[in-house]
Amino acid sequence: MFIEDDAQMESFWVQSAIGAIKVLAFVCDIITLPVYLVLQRPWKRREESRRVKARVVSSDEHSLTYHTIEPPREVHVKMLQNNIDTLEKMFNYVAKVHSNKRCLGTRQILSEEDELQPNGRIFKKYNMGEYKWKNFIEADRMATAFGRGLRECGLNARQNIVIFAETRAEWMIAAHGCFKQAMSIVTVYATLGDEGVAHCISETEVTTVITSHELLPKFKQLLDKCPKVDTVIYMEDQLHKTETTGFKSGAKIIAFSQVVRMGQESKFESVPPKAEDTAIIMYTSGSTGTPKGVVLSHNNCIATMKGFCDVVAVRPDDVLIGFLPLAHVFELLAESVCLMTGVPIGYSTPLTMIDTSSKIMRGSKGDATVLRPTCMTSVPLILDRISKGINDKINSGSAFKKALFKFLYQYKVRWTQRGYETPLVDKLVFQKVAKLLGGRVRLVLSGGAPLSPDTHEQIKTCLCVELVQGYGLTETTSGATVMDARDLTYGRTGAPLTVCDIRLVNWEEGRYRITNKPYPQGEVLIGGDNVSKGYYKLPGKTAEDFFEEDGKQWFKTGDIGEIHPDGVLKIIDRKKDLVKLQAGEYVSLGKVESELKTCPLVENICIYGDPSKQFTVALLVPNRKHLEELAERNSLKDKSFEELCASAAMEKAVIKEIAEHAKKCKLQKYEVPAAITLCKEVWSPDMGLVTAAFKLKRKEIQDKYQHDINRMYAS
Repeated sequence: MFIEDDAQMESFWVQSAIGAIKVLAFVCDIITLPVYLVLQRPWKRREESRRVKARVVSSDEHSLTYHTIEPPREVHVKMLQNNIDTLEKMFNYVAKVHSNKRCLGTRQILSEEDELQPNGRIFKKYNMGEYKWKNFIEADRMATAFGRGLRECGLNARQNIVIFAETRAEWMIAAHGCFKQAMSIVTVYATLGDEGVAHCISETEVTTVITSHELLPKFKQLLDKCPKVDTVIYMEDQLHKTETTGFKSGAKIIAFSQVVRMGQESKFESVPPKAEDTAIIMYTSGSTGTPKGVVLSHNNCIATMKGFCDVVAVRPDDVLIGFLPLAHVFELLAESVCLMTGVPIGYSTPLTMIDTSSKIMRGSKGDATVLRPTCMTSVPLILDRISKGINDKINSGSAFKKALFKFLYQYKVRWTQRGYETPLVDKLVFQKVAKLLGGRVRLVLSGGAPLSPDTHEQIKTCLCVELVQGYGLTETTSGATVMDARDLTYGRTGAPLTVCDIRLVNWEEGRYRITNKPYPQGEVLIGGDNVSKGYYKLPGKTAEDFFEEDGKQWFKTGDIGEIHPDGVLKIIDRKKDLVKLQAGEYVSLGKVESELKTCPLVENICIYGDPSKQFTVALLVPNRKHLEELAERNSLKDKSFEELCASAAMEKAVIKEIAEHAKKCKLQKYEVPAAITLCKEVWSPDMGLVTAAFKLKRKEIQDKYQHDINRMYAS
């Protein structure tokens, strides 16, 4: 009784305090509105957000083709004037133009020390120093030497060579060293399983692999599966000596620095590639089976760079923090744009990025705090985690703090939609959140998968950044559309880049047609200089997915989109993800998963729909902390995590939470899973249930959990 009275009293005081703050904010708004109106000119921002960005350039009864109305910007024009049509020419150009400016930075690791944790366990942590930089001239000389060193190791110009390593300065230097000898680099995700790595190496018939100290031990087994490989070059570790014994007889294991030294004394000349030469054979992460090698020419890469330079404004003091896999075309092209525009790149890892990262010693600073970047690339998976982290932090506070944050968040969102900035609220509240990433980040580029509107809004609001979402695929060298930074809407992927066209084509089976109201809908096709010539050694699949029309290469994406009156694309579905249920409703599995992943309870989720049934079911990997909190609220607190996952009562409680979250996300009743299975194992690339880019492998998940799927439908 008393507890209830106390809770009511607390609620009364919280509501009263927030009410008073709302009155104060209202008075401040009335006083300051004329000043903000004159200084910020919000009507201009609203006009820019709504302006038409692309128009229909051709149409017939089955399709609509759109092209941007934006002209090429300064950097694009410079690339044309200087005839920069290969990545080799680009690096030569920037070495001359940006010469002594900082180019590639690596954080120094001073020592690795044991740190006692509160629970009594001992973890190894890094004692980190400052960033050590190479300027553009030094990076160019090192790349030149590395390329010549490869020739000294017995490689010929125009040969394939694999890079299988984590993101770091040496990765970029190695790639440009290869380009200077017209070699094609084969990129392989560092998280790909042994079978996938062996497939990529064998299919491309390479004799030399570039890897890292951390990944080198994998080759003790891998070399037996790749008989043609006779040389492995490893990037050294800052602290530990690399073990080079125990490898296949006859295999040469050579240090990266040794190859550079060999190249410095070499008489080999550079062999410049042509625009149509293959720059990269980039292996996809393989969400639908064996990874496919996408053949990307120098011309493809340069085209996407031009397109990106036309939509992303660079400032003189910009710095990029690089941590996404360079084996992902999005990160490689984003960093290439930084090189072209003279933006320094400081490398980091998820283990050392922020002050609370798992490898940073207590009291030491994370990479972002030391580097203080202004730009970063990200993927929705990471942004969803940041968003959940912010929510957890807010929800762990007092009732007053939660209510205050909610009011200020809604206040900022409301004024932002009207075209205003909120400098006072930012300074008092949101810039403290932004200090997590060094306090200077102004631009975040998101790609690789659709970003949910809720996460988009929250990250943009709480971190005080321009969060620009792009759409593209490995097959289009990551370029297709990029959101305008002045767009005030969420959940859309932007207008076509200056280097390509976007086409919507009717997909009758899914009832997506260009005549649909209010917006034309259809399968998205991309055509332009950024589109790959096809898949490596897969002529059948290439003929199926690519075609040429009037001298322009086109790619059928399999994604379903709609284009709004301002010429902006929104991805609404994927052909492979669409399931028609027994009653005739269509469910987009990917869309439902994307929305439900924003629920704090959900670590990962796979929706399954049987066309002969009236509802969908879900395989859900729960967030341990939130599942245990839910268990406590449902009087199930004395059970282990494994027992909770197997509990029928827990499944019912989770279904209820999921249903409530789905309602907030405005999902239709038939889209919400009617039954779930809680999976106690976290899905990782090693298990073969997700790709190296953490995309779901639906077939493998279905095979592993078929018994649970049958049980859910039987119940």
